[in-house]
Amino acid sequence: MNYQAWLETVPDSITNDLVWKMKAYRLALFAADVGWRDVARLASDRRTLGLSDQLYRALGSISANVAEGYSRRSGKDRSRFYEYALGSARESRDWYYKARHVLGQAVTEHRLDLLSQVIRLLLVMIPDQRGRTLKEDMFRYDVRPGA
Repeated sequence: MNYQAWLETVPDSITNDLVWKMKAYRLALFAADVGWRDVARLASDRRTLGLSDQLYRALGSISANVAEGYSRRSGKDRSRFYEYALGSARESRDWYYKARHVLGQAVTEHRLDLLSQVIRLLLVMIPDQRGRTLKEDMFRYDVRPGA
């Protein structure tokens, strides 16, 4: 299912909420919906059952935390939930990478691109709510020899 076709299936009870105006929320909800098929596929194999559960939880957590953050009064509180969403988006991306051998290259690339879009949006939203810049390279954990 592509994003445009999916948009037509979303009920008014969701689209009439103000949080729907946030692109990060819409993309996260889409990721959770398309991820449902991936989770079902992973759950059908005993070897990837645990991975499917982790992916399902992480995908669902992204949009839930964006919605929760949107409902908060202060920028500090909003940014905290957006940070949780960011963590879940990165976790989802990690689980997809680990599931790439089962899901295939095309599915994996699509999901990684989708989640990367959500991550980029959140990386803009978080400092905007905090009132200060968040730098990705602020934390270097490169343990390669000579790095």
